[in-house]
Amino acid sequence: MGRPATHTTAQFLDAAAALFAGGGARAVTMAATAKAAGAPNGSIYHRFPDRPALLAQLWLRTLRDFQDTFTAALGAAADVEAAVAAAASVVHWCRKHPEGARVLDAGMQAFDPAGWSAEAHAALAATEQELRGALKRATLNLPPLTGVTDEEIVLALVEIPRAVVHRYLSTGRTPPPKAAALVERTVRKLLSA
Repeated sequence: MGRPATHTTAQFLDAAAALFAGGGARAVTMAATAKAAGAPNGSIYHRFPDRPALLAQLWLRTLRDFQDTFTAALGAAADVEAAVAAAASVVHWCRKHPEGARVLDAGMQAFDPAGWSAEAHAALAATEQELRGALKRATLNLPPLTGVTDEEIVLALVEIPRAVVHRYLSTGRTPPPKAAALVERTVRKLLSA
């Protein structure tokens, strides 16, 4: 019987997120991630076979966590307030997870998806399909209630919060509380016009 693992996958991914936030994708090496997690170099290979697997899991974990928060806030997209809550959840999530916010703000291409395994691509496709389903519900349910187009729904739910958080993240800052209030006011106005 082998020794129990002393370093978890989550610890390695937390370390990788911190490295990414501080130095971009180049900073996320297997050795640097193991060191940042306080683990021996070889131990990271028990969790990730190589750097592309580490990068894929960092992206996928961060995306799933963000998306779970967003879709929970949106729910069935039954009214304007659900849309406002979902849009504001983007700012709240970025404030709670500043390193994860920098991961998502960089975009998937920063994580070299061409090197990912077929399993990682399948997990990404499933995650993206869930988000498309949530947005589809919103674009079906909200236009009749609000009188706005489905394009305006996507603008309210995706583009407005993304633009607001990006303006802070792109300069190394965490969005302040007023950013959530700005998103809420803007989305409410757009959907209540």
